Amino acid sequence: MKQIKIHTDKEEVLHEKCLPVTLPVSDELRETILAMVDYLKKSQDPDYAEKKHVRPGVGLAAPQIGIDQRFFAISFEDGGKKYEYGLVNPVILSSSVKRAYLKNGEGCLSVPEDVPGHVYRYFRITLEGYDVVSDRMVTLKLSGYPAIVFQHEYDHLDGVLYYERIDANDPFKEDPEAVAVE
Repeated sequence: MKQIKIHTDKEEVLHEKCLPVTLPVSDELRETILAMVDYLKKSQDPDYAEKKHVRPGVGLAAPQIGIDQRFFAISFEDGGKKYEYGLVNPVILSSSVKRAYLKNGEGCLSVPEDVPGHVYRYFRITLEGYDVVSDRMVTLKLSGYPAIVFQHEYDHLDGVLYYERIDANDPFKEDPEAVAVE
């Protein structure tokens, strides 16, 4: 497996807008993205995570590994459905008016310390991009937890970290219209 080094929020690459990837995807980039997916899968195994001293993750974006290009990897299960993607040049085509937030807050492999607060995101999104895992263009209709995960990774491509979406004056400010997602 290709070595993955996670960059932290102190590094400039995490705060810059990423450049589009030129298609078709090169073999080297394909290998990198598939290694990111593999890293996420393995990080969710408690024995592996402890042995390798890695934090478990469900998503990983290019800037987090020091690359300023528009791609990210996803690997998790939710509601019995498996989400495993390596999305290149993703675009959010539409989003709901309804908002949502993770009840227990968001975390990030590039943010070593927890930053508590509500991160309001769209409850539903439709996203399109080239998926390296399935080797084809995909259009994904996502809601709830999956929609939040994909938006978190998408934000990385624009140099935005989750804690920048938390109200600094009132981190747990309630939005009565928003849905709390477990």
